Amino acid sequence: MNKLKNIPLQTKILGLISTLIFLIIILLASIFAYLQSVDTRNHVEQLALQSAKSISLMPELRDAIEKQELETHFRPIAEQVKDQVQAANIIIENREGIIYSHVNPSLVGQKTLDDTGYLALIFGGSNNFEVERKQGSVLTGKVPIITDYGDYTQVIGTVSVEFLERDIYQSIYQRIKIIIVASLVVLLLGIIGGIFLTKSIRNDTLGLEPHEIASLYRERSAILLSVKEGIIAIDENGLLTLINHSAKSMLNLNTEDFIGQHIQHVLPDIKMDDVLQTGKTAHNVEVLIIEKVFIFNLIPIIENGNVVGVVSSFRDKTELKKLMNTITEVRGYSEGLRAQTHEYANKLYLLSGLLQLERYEDALEFIQKESINHQHQNQILFNQIHDANVQAILLGKLGKASEKKIILDIDAESYVDPLPSHIEVTDIVTIIGNLIDNAFDAVAHQNEKKVAFSITGLGNDIIIEVIDNGKGISEDLLESLFTLGYSSKGENRGYGLFNVKRIVELLGGTIEVSNERNGGSIFTVYLPKNGFGIESGVEESD
Repeated sequence: MNKLKNIPLQTKILGLISTLIFLIIILLASIFAYLQSVDTRNHVEQLALQSAKSISLMPELRDAIEKQELETHFRPIAEQVKDQVQAANIIIENREGIIYSHVNPSLVGQKTLDDTGYLALIFGGSNNFEVERKQGSVLTGKVPIITDYGDYTQVIGTVSVEFLERDIYQSIYQRIKIIIVASLVVLLLGIIGGIFLTKSIRNDTLGLEPHEIASLYRERSAILLSVKEGIIAIDENGLLTLINHSAKSMLNLNTEDFIGQHIQHVLPDIKMDDVLQTGKTAHNVEVLIIEKVFIFNLIPIIENGNVVGVVSSFRDKTELKKLMNTITEVRGYSEGLRAQTHEYANKLYLLSGLLQLERYEDALEFIQKESINHQHQNQILFNQIHDANVQAILLGKLGKASEKKIILDIDAESYVDPLPSHIEVTDIVTIIGNLIDNAFDAVAHQNEKKVAFSITGLGNDIIIEVIDNGKGISEDLLESLFTLGYSSKGENRGYGLFNVKRIVELLGGTIEVSNERNGGSIFTVYLPKNGFGIESGVEESD
């Protein structure tokens, strides 16, 4: 098997074509030669009988027999007929078997040694038979010579026309030789055609052997399955030729086989037709599909200067932003904790100074005040909020609030058990982180900066509420508040609240927004505890 595997495809195809053509030619030539030999023999038999009958019906023959002048008067006629039909011999005999005419004059007047004339003499019939002569086997046609005497007819002799079988075989060989020459020409043309065919196939396969193509196909399938980016390919007619598993998963196309369908019917938002027409590469094209932002790279497939297809690779921008912003959020928590550490260091310096100045009462009062605030925060964070991820988020936000001189008040009534498993870490980071960050931004220019946070999970829902004392949200902006790309902070923003709403809806919850009477806004999120088992898959952003 390994030896066969190493034989080039061109050699295999050429060898197969040549062998098939050779076998077919041998088969057809054999059949044709057999039919030719049978047909030639039948033709000679018919010619022998027909020639003999023609001679037997000649009046000159009867006259010559009656006048006993056969050798002198009829022999030239017999020789002429023999030459015309290319017979080996024409023999004329009487009823007693005496030879009247023969190619060998010495046998004239002698009695024939062949016992082959009984059918013609007795029954007046015609027949073909083979006999052996000195020259070899001969094929003979014998007919009776019949004379009409008015009241009756009588057989007065026989006419035999003989053909040498070697002459018959020579004629058959000449025809077969023509067949062989024609067959060799056909074989040669077949080999030449096979050479061109193998070259064409080799060009179509880019010079690759079948085992190499099979190996590439297996590697291609494995690569397409392992690549996390979506990959889509179309041909020159815009028909889908490839869509990998990641692309189906990201675009929710798992329920149907779309291969062979037009790209505009499946994904009309992807402008692959434009690249097909222009032949220009397009990089980092952002497309909104099913409320997700994807980044597409569109590359034309060019062959012999013509665009024969387009390949597109894409990735989910929301996933990338989600990972980036989660890292940013964690970094923010780290910076917040660092700010808290710095602030506590300053407080320790204050205590050290008070003690050195022997202002013990002021130092004690400061310690008691800080202890009360610390106990209050710890009471809520560690005794009432039992989810470690929520604790970490709030600790980071407390540090950030302290750095920005914002009062972040955690409602004393807050209470929540560990969050259900369907609410992932990135989901709760996105929801709480974006709501508190937006509240910080809302109070940034206020004289007194206050943000209140509460979380409750006592019922069937987890309720998260964030209140700020900013300027509030105008009524005409409430509808576009959760729209992708909307932001009052400048360009390349507007993902935060969009992602919050997206995650909340995927988790089966709702989000409400309202303004307080004295200014400021209230964001309230309701997340059901039972969940829907849906992956959020949405980014956290600014």
